[in-house]
Amino acid sequence: MPKTYATGRIVCFGELMLRFTPPGPEILLQSAAMAVHPGGAEANVAVALARLGAEAAWASVLPDNPLGRAARDEVRRAGTDTSGVRMSDGRMGLYFVSPGAVRRPSEVLYDRAGSAFAEQADTLDWAEVLEGAEWLHISGVTPAVGPKGAAAALAITEAAVAAGVKVSFDGNFRGKLWALWESDPPRVLSALMATASIAFVDDRDIALMLGRPFEPADAMDRRRAAAEVAFDTFPRLERVACTVRTQTSVADQTLSAVMFTRSGEHHAPAIDLAGVVDRIGGGDAFAAGVLFGVAAGQDDARSLALGLALSGLKHSITGDFSPFTLADVEAAMEGGGLDVRR
Repeated sequence: MPKTYATGRIVCFGELMLRFTPPGPEILLQSAAMAVHPGGAEANVAVALARLGAEAAWASVLPDNPLGRAARDEVRRAGTDTSGVRMSDGRMGLYFVSPGAVRRPSEVLYDRAGSAFAEQADTLDWAEVLEGAEWLHISGVTPAVGPKGAAAALAITEAAVAAGVKVSFDGNFRGKLWALWESDPPRVLSALMATASIAFVDDRDIALMLGRPFEPADAMDRRRAAAEVAFDTFPRLERVACTVRTQTSVADQTLSAVMFTRSGEHHAPAIDLAGVVDRIGGGDAFAAGVLFGVAAGQDDARSLALGLALSGLKHSITGDFSPFTLADVEAAMEGGGLDVRR
């Protein structure tokens, strides 16, 4: 019988979009065909958590039309509670991905301005959304979508702190989105970071929030120095975790991970990712795996290993969502081999 771990209720709040991707390594409109997948940072985490067996919920605003209802139902199909989703007037947010190949990186084009979420993100009842929650997960994408997204992100995290709900925050800086409006990313992101118990950020995120560089030449020493400053700056913060990626081409990479705590650090050894299918959503899978482990009472080293293993699996499939179960992740962690399972 597969293992199960109990978690409290984990609420994720953020926008869900439809993602359009051309076949294979084509650029946009090189041919007429495009695959459509739902995707969005916090919804990706909610789906991954539900598939692992967590009590996961997702709250958002979607257009009350066939696109919005279909996207919501895909989240629900994974076992995620979508009762906190408000269906309303407005349009569906979209984004387009040109998959990278060889030395050409993947590229994202957003078409989400004026979406139902961007215009109405601040209209939800935070007490209702957070009812029964032990954790709230949010990312830096949500405030980047516009003034109402920023207001909503600040309001729900403040409500979570007031209600005793722990906050999980993924920095997810999206410069293209912040640049579309008169914004102040360091102020907003540092305010969100101040509410977090666990943060998925690296030295670049922390440098942006605090307006200061980190000098060590060695990349891991920079991450370590940034984490120390973050712990000094943000009293609620208990854990800082991030992945470490090395790429020889778009399809051939290695991925490791590190977690810093106030008493030490943990490292998950690198895994080889040869023949990457799709890396988008890999960071959300990492966050989901780590958060699942922490919420289920696993130790920090195992929680980090869960996150890295789930992220590695996510790189093997197209689309933003992770469909993998806890049994899948633990088999990957145990090095179950690559032979066909019969």
